[in-house]
Amino acid sequence: MKNLFILAIIVCTHTILNAQKVYSVKYKNQADVSVFIVKHQNQAHLKVFRVEYKNQAEDNNGIWFFTKYSNQAEKKIHFVDYANQADLKIYFVDYKNQAGWRDLSKKYLMY
Repeated sequence: MKNLFILAIIVCTHTILNAQKVYSVKYKNQADVSVFIVKHQNQAHLKVFRVEYKNQAEDNNGIWFFTKYSNQAEKKIHFVDYANQADLKIYFVDYKNQAGWRDLSKKYLMY
């Protein structure tokens, strides 16, 4: 029973730490990741679906919740004006089931 309890704590902690709560910062030097929004989803590394509530944010799979304060976010992002300035290129999708990684080599940026 004790081992089951410890396993449950580890699983819950892992889920909480990998939730995609992001905060958009004004300056690049404040950001963990620089992001560029592409016009076509085939140009993106990650297809993102924006949710309204933080409990809807999921693991590192493109379901993002934008926090009001930087200390509530796991990742701080900065939106850049040009694709060559970005660490990560994203495309906002209309439906949750469309979200996900297209280029897994960039997945480490959001952990």
